[in-house]
Amino acid sequence: MAAVSLRLGDLVWGKLGRYPPWPGKIVNPPKDLKKPRGKKCFFVKFFGTEDHAWIKVEQLKPYHAHKEEMIKINKGKRFQQAVDAVEEFLRRAKGKDQTSSHNSADDKNRRNSSEERSRPNSGDEKRKLSLSEGKVKKNVGEGKKRVSSGSSERGSKSPLKRAQEQSPRKRGRPPKDEKDLTIPESSTVKGMMAGPMAAFKWQPTASEPVKDADPHFHHFLLSQTEKPAVCYQAITKKLKICEEETGSTSIQAADSTAVNGSITPTDKKIGFLGLGLMGSGIVSNLLKMGHTVTVWNRTAEKEGARLGRTPAEVVSTCDITFACVSDPKAAKDLVLGPSGVLQGIRPGKCYVDMSTVDADTVAELAQVIVSRGGRFLEAPVSGNQQLSNDGMLVILAAGDRGLYEDCSSCFQAMGKTSFFLGEVGNAAKMMLIVNMVQGSFMATIAEGLTLAQVTGQSQQTLLDILNQGQLASIFLDQKCQNILQGNFKPDFYLKYIQKDLRLAIALGDAVNHPTPMAAAANEVYKRAKALDQSDNDMSAVYRAYIH
Repeated sequence: MAAVSLRLGDLVWGKLGRYPPWPGKIVNPPKDLKKPRGKKCFFVKFFGTEDHAWIKVEQLKPYHAHKEEMIKINKGKRFQQAVDAVEEFLRRAKGKDQTSSHNSADDKNRRNSSEERSRPNSGDEKRKLSLSEGKVKKNVGEGKKRVSSGSSERGSKSPLKRAQEQSPRKRGRPPKDEKDLTIPESSTVKGMMAGPMAAFKWQPTASEPVKDADPHFHHFLLSQTEKPAVCYQAITKKLKICEEETGSTSIQAADSTAVNGSITPTDKKIGFLGLGLMGSGIVSNLLKMGHTVTVWNRTAEKEGARLGRTPAEVVSTCDITFACVSDPKAAKDLVLGPSGVLQGIRPGKCYVDMSTVDADTVAELAQVIVSRGGRFLEAPVSGNQQLSNDGMLVILAAGDRGLYEDCSSCFQAMGKTSFFLGEVGNAAKMMLIVNMVQGSFMATIAEGLTLAQVTGQSQQTLLDILNQGQLASIFLDQKCQNILQGNFKPDFYLKYIQKDLRLAIALGDAVNHPTPMAAAANEVYKRAKALDQSDNDMSAVYRAYIH
């Protein structure tokens, strides 16, 4: 967005990061909230939400000048409610202006009348006329004054000052009577924001302290989001499960109106197949961002819950169905097996496979889905369980570009960024290359730590040195800590990284490209699997070096 000339009280469209522009008003920040250093920014309160934020000036546009443009590109229900709240605010403001204008005219008339009465008498008729006019004007003025008494009282001392003088308030909670700063909301919007699932994705995750992800910003956010559930059982404690006539399980927010001001959820019905380490976090974030999701899991007993009858049933009742399973065989069985996805595909139905598989498997699935009139997108994700829970996955997509656009709000809910890589198969290849690099790096870390140990060097000191050098990363630190603490609780299963290495090597073989580093790492992971480490975290490859 280009920089514009703005001032306090202006209505604007504000954009923060990857989230769509949202209507708001430039207001005064609370006294205890410092303005961030760096580029010029304004403090904005957003309509239809409970949120405020510092927004850089180049990320703001005047509301009226760009209203039509924004409405054309954003059709969601939450967005429309926010726009309606703006229009209601404008109608009220216009009514106040008209009342104020009448009051000013009445005050002037009263003053003129008073002056007339104070002048020397110039005749009985003139005096009577003046007194008569003054009486009429006074009555009219009193009537107008009664109508706008609230406005007149606000003129003496602002509610903000009164609230500040009466008692201190906690950070992040605006004064209750702050009429000039509080944007009126319709009862519908207030009702939606009242539930515990109301959340705003611009804030940090609940597992971290509130801090600036961007040094130019300090977010002033009222809503709080609990850490996403990591299993279906945990999800159901906060969400109600609606058994539909079909028998599949439709999950909605507990108040049926989960709202996220920064993401406008699609109106399409979403299905999700597979609630493993990644799937559970993805579903949690889809729900928190306002999507209604129908779920099914291929292991019926998982987490003690039966999650629906068949994949075909989910696909037939939803517009877009996502799937995230373990390997090529599981992906094929899900689509081609009894009561599988393919049986629910009809013209216009959409299927998005988020599994990490090989390009040949993806091409086969795409062909059968499209042959039934369906639309297909591959969208494997780079990340782990924690990133899935935090909605910070990286999504690699390829296939139907229109379907990719239709999945926009879903991808925003589950990830920090997404890439569209062209034709079917490209995302699978890229994902295998990414995981090949990651798996090889993990094996090298384990090899270095064991070499340090057998040569009498401190493993902790090695980690400290690495963390101060060019290799420093969250991945390096977390995996080394796992090894040093002997904690191999799975964040990314060892058996799956070995599967990805195997598929990446096969990809290289198919184009006659050598992959000796990946091949060596693959042998170490195979050794770890032989030591019964398959269901541990990938960092358990360390044990292949010490046995």
